[in-house]
Amino acid sequence: MLGRLKYISRVLRHLQKRRKPLLQVPDTDNKKFVFIGGLHRSGTSILHRLLCEHPQTSGFSHTAVPENEGQHLQTVFKAAYEFGGPGEFAFHLDAHLTEHSALINQNNKEKILTEWGAYYDMKKSVLLEKSPPNMIRSRFFRQMFPGSKFIFIVRHPIAVSLATEKWSNKTITERLLHWYTAHSIMMDDIDSADDCLVIRYEDFVRSPGHILDQICDLAGMRRFSASERVEDHNEKYFRDWNQRYESELRALQAVLPSNIPVLGHFGYSLGAPFVFEI
Repeated sequence: MLGRLKYISRVLRHLQKRRKPLLQVPDTDNKKFVFIGGLHRSGTSILHRLLCEHPQTSGFSHTAVPENEGQHLQTVFKAAYEFGGPGEFAFHLDAHLTEHSALINQNNKEKILTEWGAYYDMKKSVLLEKSPPNMIRSRFFRQMFPGSKFIFIVRHPIAVSLATEKWSNKTITERLLHWYTAHSIMMDDIDSADDCLVIRYEDFVRSPGHILDQICDLAGMRRFSASERVEDHNEKYFRDWNQRYESELRALQAVLPSNIPVLGHFGYSLGAPFVFEI
């Protein structure tokens, strides 16, 4: 509980430092939005930073809000922390925004553009926005900003669940269930849409250049080489998992859903070797 309260307090403190919205709605007719999503600690931040290095893109930086997330820089829809934050937000039906949302109207679109526009370099042709709950809001943004592209990054549920432990008052089982819930919603929402790219953290850290090439191709940008180094931090979480939960694995599996297609879809398991080639 203390970690969660600190997280929410940090968000609220930073929100007080937001810039004022633009006085006029920026022209985005020749712009393309690229929305980045994925559960907290899945790799969205480093992916966003790498893409911000591209000469054609503009993303949020030096915003004074946590991880420069666009969800905190607008007042139209609720941010993840209002639904419990890491390890919880996807459990709430109202956090899942679709094309049927009552928030979809011209006034709200213009409001978001003036709020986000205060941070964008509007001379750039591709506008990036990164926030974890984007993974369950693609249908909403597709309706609000036609022609948008979506990049979702998926990371092993053990790594995500342990990495967000300090921010959550949920049990390990509940955090694993949240991973399953969020990714099931995400996959149902994107279905066979050709405007989305789903990447695994494990593939990204192994071959970041290849993944960036795929993203550039989807977004219609020329390929580039990013300078920031990408490292794999999964192993320490797998070791922690084995030390803390190996003896309880059978009990954990007994209370989790027996048929979890999304887990196998991404080549993940709760026991060694944890990650399989797909």
